[in-house]
Amino acid sequence: MRVTHRIAPCLWFDNQAEEAAAFYVSVFTNSKITAVTRYGDAGREVHKRPAGSVMMVAFELDGQPFTALNGGPVFQFSEAISMMVTCDTQEEIDYFWEKLSAGGDTRAQQCGWLKDRFGLSWQVVPSVLPELLKDHKSEKASRAMEAVMGMKKIEISELQRATVG
Repeated sequence: MRVTHRIAPCLWFDNQAEEAAAFYVSVFTNSKITAVTRYGDAGREVHKRPAGSVMMVAFELDGQPFTALNGGPVFQFSEAISMMVTCDTQEEIDYFWEKLSAGGDTRAQQCGWLKDRFGLSWQVVPSVLPELLKDHKSEKASRAMEAVMGMKKIEISELQRATVG
């Protein structure tokens, strides 16, 4: 597995690395699985995985490299780390929200955040949001923040309506 980017996220799964990578690649265009590495007999006393089972899956989502690791149940995802998907249109927001939230934890949905079926947190946000929030002292930014805080999936039209007053 050749590393082409200096920094790339490594996502720790119990044993769903290959399933998760295949799912994520199916959601994002310009995406692919680039390599699958399997456990061997070496280190079995530590990793406790059968030889030939999937250890790591290297994949790209829209050109961004990721690694998925089957490391066992020791660590779980938390909301402290999330993947952000920036969308230009409501159609994109709707698409990614529907695909990524399918089978996930609906209680974890707020302000554009969702948790997928593997427990990974995502933020699906409109590209206009940083511009609307940049002047934290303005009434426009305040109204935009109030609107976002009241939404699960962000609706661009509601956000725009709120900023107008």
